[in-house]
Formats: sequence, structure tokens, C-alpha cells
Amino acid sequence: MIIDFRSDTVTKPTPGMMDAMMKASVGDDVFREDPTVNLLEKNMADLFNMEGALFCASGTMSNQIAITSHTRPGDELICEQEAHVYIYEGGGIAFNAGCQARPIAGDRGRIEAEQVLKSINADDVHKARTSLVCLENTSNRGGGSCYELEEIKKIRRVCDEHKLILHLDGARLFNAMIAKNEKPGDYGSLFHSISVCFNKGLGCPAGSILLGTDKFIKQARRIRKVFGGGMRQAGFLAATVLYALDKNVERLNTDHKHAKKIGEALQKHPLVKMVLPVETNLVIFELNDGEDPHSFISRMKEKEVLLLTISNNRLRIVTHLDISEEMVSDFLKTLAQFE
Repeated sequence: MIIDFRSDTVTKPTPGMMDAMMKASVGDDVFREDPTVNLLEKNMADLFNMEGALFCASGTMSNQIAITSHTRPGDELICEQEAHVYIYEGGGIAFNAGCQARPIAGDRGRIEAEQVLKSINADDVHKARTSLVCLENTSNRGGGSCYELEEIKKIRRVCDEHKLILHLDGARLFNAMIAKNEKPGDYGSLFHSISVCFNKGLGCPAGSILLGTDKFIKQARRIRKVFGGGMRQAGFLAATVLYALDKNVERLNTDHKHAKKIGEALQKHPLVKMVLPVETNLVIFELNDGEDPHSFISRMKEKEVLLLTISNNRLRIVTHLDISEEMVSDFLKTLAQFE
């Protein structure tokens, strides 16, 4: 039995999700004629109390569409130095939008309003025009850390005072909302645009949604076309999302419990130097000085446990709907054998 902790993107569709996919009503989404995509977009916009929504192929695509729509070439956006938009999107900020980033050193992937304020460039022809702030919730490289809504409200006030746009990379936003007992509308009222992935904790094979005003979504739809993101009978994918929104949101609590259990075991392990606080479904840890992470991963692979590194000295474990309680117990037994 393979225990795959590499990512929550490795999940397979459940029989119920496959059945929903096979029974989906579809049409040509580029013509706006796919009824299942249209329903998903309406439901998500209503859920977050936002005007419009656009179904995209991936979280990277929805983030890059948002950045390109909100900025113009030569602008600068502010983000945390470990942000997905900065680290993991292939240089898309520069390639797609012609912008540059101002990365800020935050706390486990989260930045504060005062930091944003200090990073805004003056109105000076020698400097890039600061136009956009991007937050990430939960923070991937921050170990699944969650923002406090009060801090986001402070950041939004800074943005309003300085005429900046605020975008949320909410790839794992449902994890954050479950962990913090928050509502989608809490976020819809704070951000100009939001992207939410469905191919992570919710267990869908692909897809992300981009949310915002009708005017923004109209522009985003045009940019999606330019990016080659116009999918035709996308209702087959949208149907998996509608299924997941009904079946797989509350169960994220199970993933969080599994992650906390693993984090507690790692903290006590003699080979482990540090474990980041575990808030959701990500566990990031460091081995003791002198221990080789790649050797650790190879030894785990021999035991049919798959992990990955996110830096030279940090490893990541991600729990998801394909990880059972039995798998967690088996992993902890395997971990106990390592010295």
C-alpha cells in the first residue's frame, strides 16, 4: 500500500465524483453554453457574495489572469517572499503581466498591514507603480498557516487608502475557513478578486475559480482566452466541483486532524529538529543538522511512503482524502523505526 504524502493534488476521483462527471450536462463553455459550468460559476459567486466567477484550468492560471488583469506592464505587486505567485508560477508575474514583485519576509507566509504600507513605492518616475497586493491563504510554504481576518481587514484599509487592488490566492481557502470557522462571505467582502482551487483538498481532478466584479470577470475571460484557457465541454470537470462542494468540504477536518497527529509525532522524533505549527493539512519539518533529507525520503520510499522536499533542508507532508486513518497509523509505525 503506497502512502502518498507528496501533495493533496494526487487524489483520485471517488466513485461518486466519477458518476457526477459522467452524468453532467455539457455544452461549449467558450460560447457560454455549458450549463454545469454556468451553474458552478453562479453558485461560487453567490457563496462568496461576489458579482461574477470564471472557471479556470488551474490555480496558477486563475492567479495569473488576476495579476494580468489588475496591473499594467512595469507595475509592482507586493507579496510574501514565499508566496506561490512568486515562487511556483514559472515567473508568470514577469512573463504574463510584465510586472515585478516586491517580496516581503513575513511570518510563515503571512504579511501584515504595516509591512504592506512600508513597501508601497512613492509616486516617483524612477520607481515602479505599486498597484496590487497578493495574499495567500493558507500559505503553502508557511506550513498551511492561516491569516486572521482582522489582519486582512487592516491590509484592505491600507489598500483602499493607497488605491491598491487586493487579490487572494485561496488555493486552500476552504482549509482555512474550516480551520478558523469562517464563512466565504467574510472573504468576498475583503478582496477585489479571489482564486480558489478545487484540485487540492476538495479532491477534484482539475480546476479553479476566479471571483470578482462583473467588470473584472469580463476582462478575465478575455485574458483566459489569450492564455489558451478556453475549455469547451468543461462541464464534466465542473460537475466534479459541484459534487465536492457538497461532499468534501466538512471532511477537511479529518485531514487537519491527521496532519496534527503526524506533526505531534515528528516533534518527538529524535531525527527531527523543527516542525512548523500545524494548522491545516500541511506539515513542514526539518531534520537535525547533518541529516540528509533526500536520504530520508529514499528510505521512506522503500517503505512505500512518498514525501518531498520544499527546500534544501525542509520536507513536507500533506494529508488529503486519499489518506486514511489506517495509513496515518502505518506511517507513524514506520517513522518510529527510523533512528
